Amino acid sequence: MTNKIKSVAVYCGHEFGNNPQYAKDARKVGELLARNKITFVFGGGNVGVMGAAAESALQNGGEVIGISTPHVMSKQEPVLEGIDTKIVDGISARKEEMFDLSDAFIILPGGIGTLNELTDILTKQQVGESCKPIIFMNTAKYWDFLGQVMTHMDHEGFIESMDDYNIIVVNTPEELIRKLLDDDNLVTTCKAF
Repeated sequence: MTNKIKSVAVYCGHEFGNNPQYAKDARKVGELLARNKITFVFGGGNVGVMGAAAESALQNGGEVIGISTPHVMSKQEPVLEGIDTKIVDGISARKEEMFDLSDAFIILPGGIGTLNELTDILTKQQVGESCKPIIFMNTAKYWDFLGQVMTHMDHEGFIESMDDYNIIVVNTPEELIRKLLDDDNLVTTCKAF
């Protein structure tokens, strides 16, 4: 059986955060994607959790594609060397290019930029423009707070049922790769559409 997922966009922080487990899990995710020949698409930077994951994918023989902007490259995220890098005009173009190149999305711990990228994907699901799977790597329960917020929005009637989104939450990199490789776990149509 051939896996439908050939490439994933990996969204995560350009900082390491306060828990060393974030970078450790990010490196393992990069390694497992490379070993399973799943292309790693990301923001291009060589810093923080983002750099740790991408560098690990590259070191393990994976295909790594960076999408960056001149402003971000010069200010915050020097580009990881040895990868294919595409330069686009701005953050919106960066997100669209990453979306177009990816069959699924992995959300590692991150900050405001990661939330921005995530809400774009969730909005695309909500309005029926996408049903590509979103997999949260819930290292050290990092994303529990977001689950609580979304459950609250659901209970208060501001979003459809959480069951209508193509979201998978995992706690380990090994569980993440198992889910990615199991086509039965990756529905192709969201319930809301």
